[in-house]
Amino acid sequence: MTPPELPVLDTLAAVEKELKGSTPLLLLLWNDQAPRRDAEIALKTAVDKYQGQLRAFLVDARHDPALVERFELGKNAVLIGWFDGKEYIRRTRPWEADVTGVADEVAALVPAPAGAGPAGQPPASKNGDKPVNVTDATFVEQVMNSKIPVVVDFWAGWCQPCKMVAPILEKLAKEFAGRVRVAKVDVDANQMLASQFGIQSIPTLMFVKNGKIVGQSAGAAPEGALRDAFNQLIALQV
Repeated sequence: MTPPELPVLDTLAAVEKELKGSTPLLLLLWNDQAPRRDAEIALKTAVDKYQGQLRAFLVDARHDPALVERFELGKNAVLIGWFDGKEYIRRTRPWEADVTGVADEVAALVPAPAGAGPAGQPPASKNGDKPVNVTDATFVEQVMNSKIPVVVDFWAGWCQPCKMVAPILEKLAKEFAGRVRVAKVDVDANQMLASQFGIQSIPTLMFVKNGKIVGQSAGAAPEGALRDAFNQLIALQV
């Protein structure tokens, strides 16, 4: 069934009124280029999924310069997650996976009713927003048997590029909590895994979904490229 159409706000006064509510809020705003259709559909689906735990609005700022200034809009559409009187998260040029991820993250800021997660699912683990250290003994359970996609970081304490990537992965682990797990493998302490997967340089990231290795990338990549890789892993059909 197609989710109901979302309300459209087109003045700063109307938006400010909604920002005063206590329920987490998603705003899909644009000034020049309209948002992607898949992003809009994903937003409607999120509202239906969370049923009262999340509100969402489309915001057409083309005819109100005050809206453009208030939210620092450029030519591209922007998705903003709002909670507790302030902007919590922002995505520029959002697509379906971005909207779904932000909706999950923002909705998780308040307890689900009756102790359950959305659509009757169990709540996400409180520790799911941090990278998990994986060893030769725990790799199968933590990575290959994981119910969500996993990004495995093969690293070592002496590796300077690894130290550059580490804080980015920590940030993404929090951002994608409940959707992607970040697993860290110290190659010095877990040589069997490094040998098994032919790790010849570090850092190397290995991407796993539904128990299958679907990709591998060597070297230190910037945050934007890694975020794109996380989104692609979520969207990948395996």
